[in-house]
Amino acid sequence: MLCGVDEAGRGPVMGPLVVAAVAVEDDAALVALKVRDSKKLSGKRREELAPQIRKIARVESIAVEASQIDALRGEMTMNDIEARVFASVIDRIKPDIVYLDAADVRAEFYGAEVGRRLSYKPSKIVSEHEADARYPVVSAASIIAKTERDAAMRKIAADIGEKIGSGYPSDPVTRGFLERYMASHGDLPPHTRRSWETAQDIAQGQKVLKLDSFMRRDGRA
Repeated sequence: MLCGVDEAGRGPVMGPLVVAAVAVEDDAALVALKVRDSKKLSGKRREELAPQIRKIARVESIAVEASQIDALRGEMTMNDIEARVFASVIDRIKPDIVYLDAADVRAEFYGAEVGRRLSYKPSKIVSEHEADARYPVVSAASIIAKTERDAAMRKIAADIGEKIGSGYPSDPVTRGFLERYMASHGDLPPHTRRSWETAQDIAQGQKVLKLDSFMRRDGRA
């Protein structure tokens, strides 16, 4: 059995990290679907492909929520977190051959880190950068991970009742939402990765603004 593993949501300041594994006996059906790296597909096409992938492959996924990421980062790096979650999702399937989209700049090292966390020994682990562009099973995993994260972000936005953007620090919609929420509530919103520099900068910035406003009202500035 072949298995591809990829993630979506490593870098955002909001929302979960989703790791997905897709396993097949043969990748011919995935090739026929013309799966590609999820970043090279439109959102509509990803949403079309995801249920088709689930029909022809075994799919497993794990979502690591923002609060869990914050807690784990007190003990380990993001690469360590991803290696642990990659291993957990692979362990659910126990495939013979595993293809990973490497999260570490040292691709082979990352493969070894995932391998040592497995409860069994696969016949081969292939860990490469841009594996989602090379191996159909990893492309399929990237599509599943991305669509699941997108669904999670839509639910968060619906629960909050406001547009929150993609969750990435570079997204002005996300940044604007975080700044407005912090100014209105005096705290960061749910589903924010508080350990992220962006979140800390926004929180600290609001504290400075409030102190400055207080000083002016008090006649000390």
